[in-house]
Order: sequence, then structure tokens, then C-alpha cells
Amino acid sequence: MTPSAGDGKQLTASNEPASPSRGSGTLLPGATRGPGERRSPLGRAMRLVQFQTKSSGGPRVGLEEKDGGNVIDLNACDSSLPRTMREFLEGGEAALAAARKALASHQHVLPRSEVSLLAPVINPGKVICVGMNYADHCREQGMEHPKEPIIFSKFTSSIVGPCDNIVHPPKSNELDWEVELAFVIGKKGKNIQESVAMDHIVGFTVGHDVSARDWQLKKNGTQWVLGKSFDTFCPLGPALVTKDAVSDPHNLGIRCRVNGELVQDSNTSQMIFKVPTLVSWVSQFATLYPGDVFLTGTPPGVGVFRKPPMFLKRGDEVQCEIDELGTLHNKVV
Repeated sequence: MTPSAGDGKQLTASNEPASPSRGSGTLLPGATRGPGERRSPLGRAMRLVQFQTKSSGGPRVGLEEKDGGNVIDLNACDSSLPRTMREFLEGGEAALAAARKALASHQHVLPRSEVSLLAPVINPGKVICVGMNYADHCREQGMEHPKEPIIFSKFTSSIVGPCDNIVHPPKSNELDWEVELAFVIGKKGKNIQESVAMDHIVGFTVGHDVSARDWQLKKNGTQWVLGKSFDTFCPLGPALVTKDAVSDPHNLGIRCRVNGELVQDSNTSQMIFKVPTLVSWVSQFATLYPGDVFLTGTPPGVGVFRKPPMFLKRGDEVQCEIDELGTLHNKVV
């Protein structure tokens, strides 16, 4: 979500976000923190996943017992539940209540070795993206802060799972990385007020806005969509972490590594337009539906602004990680 530093936009800087230590997270009152993880203060946190097995015959909806842990098969627990996350979310609170009941039962648990995770949402109605939304990323480019959110989209066909390959298209020589906080809509809405915007969000996940910079910044009239929408250009996952499990979505460490080298390292506190603002802003123009995915922008450290520029090549391995949510592991092929 990175425009050219010379794109001619006339923007007015907004207030600078706070700059806590990278990787920090504010724990809500009453919450306890286990080794290497943060837990929900409400005791009903869920890590919703879509998965398949060799014998499943298609996607199923489940729950990770913990990040990287075994998976509870929700469709085995309750055969009336839909088998795709979008349809599951359309079931609203009743579907989530069934999932909480299954989590408490500890039944129909599949060993992680038997499960292949898909993207948490594989067929959303929209993938809504936000450009230039990190203060430190704007500084990286010598750009002022936008006065309003910069919105664009990715084709839904670009979505792949948390461990799937990223296919390097032969049409591009400038493939770049962008780790992003993603959130998913759980409740339909239009003209949503910021004060109730979080009511429309079901949870958060990790996104990777893979970008072909030559097509984004030099070709196609410098329109962004094609450069962002090649097949496999939107890894998501590993789980859709319900919002009650996240201590503070605006204070999470966010990182990207390429072949083990740390290339992006920031905090979601650097977001210029926060999650409720984005929901309210976009809902002025389009009705939001359960399953719609938002990618909220990337921090500094992308390849195109390195000196010299650095781009992904076949064989590279990319890890995108956000505190409390998990890590994407994708190989470029």
C-alpha cells in the first residue's frame, strides 16, 4: 500500500501517533499473559480457522486450541453450521455461540499434523485496502499524512492461505512485501458511526499485501489494483482471532522477515486512521457485509524504498507476524 513518493498527492499531516516500544501490547484489566501469548480477559477468546484434511472433501470451519495448536472441527461438533467462514459469520451471534460451546467441550479435536489451514476467509465480498496509513511509513517516503483514508481494493482471487506459496508472476520484476493488520466484518452495516464501529467487527488476522511495484507505480496508468491483485498476492491467516482476544489492536508489534532478515518492525500504534475510523469511512460509500476483509496499511521497511531497492525473488521465504495473532509463512515460487 505504498504510492510513489512523487505521485503528486497534496496531503495535510495529521497528529503523530504515539511511539511505544516495538512489539509492546497493553493488557486489559483482568487479563493474564501466558508464555509467548496474551489471553482474553473475557475467557471466551476464539481463533477461528478454515481448514481441510485429506478426507474432508472441501473446506471446513474450526477453532485452533491455541496458536499453532490442534483444531476443533466445528462442523463435526454441529452439522448445521456452514462449512465456509463467510457463511458462518452470516450466522451472527448464534454461530459464534455454537463455536464457544464447541470450544468448551474439547470434542472432535484434530491433530495439527492432519490439518491444512486455508485463509480464514476465502471468498469475501470485498477486500478493502488502505494506503499510506502508518506515520512511520509516510516518513519513510517523505510524505505528509493523508487528510482522509486512501482506499483501494484487491481482487478476492488473490487470497491464499497462511502457508501457501506466493507465485512470482513472469510479468513483474519488482515483487515487494507489506505486512498488514487485517480485520473482518461480522455484522452488516451502512453509514456506521465510529462509536459503534467495533460492534461490526468479528476479529483480526495477519495479512500480506504482496505488491508488484512496476505494475503499481509505473504501468497501467499508475492505478494500484492490478499491481496488488495477481493471484496469490493476499496471504491471510493463520486464524481469525476474535476481537475479545486482542488486548489492543492499536498497540501490537508488527513485523516482516525475508529469509530470516527483519525488514519491517513497527507497531500498530503508528496507524493514522484507526480501525473504527476506517469502518465508518468506508461504510459511507458501500454497505459492509459479514466476511468483508480490511487490510489497514503497512509500516516502513518495504523493498521499493531501500537503497538500493530490494525485491523478492523465487525461492525467498517471507514471514509476516503480528503479536497475539500469529505468523504467515509463505515461499515465493
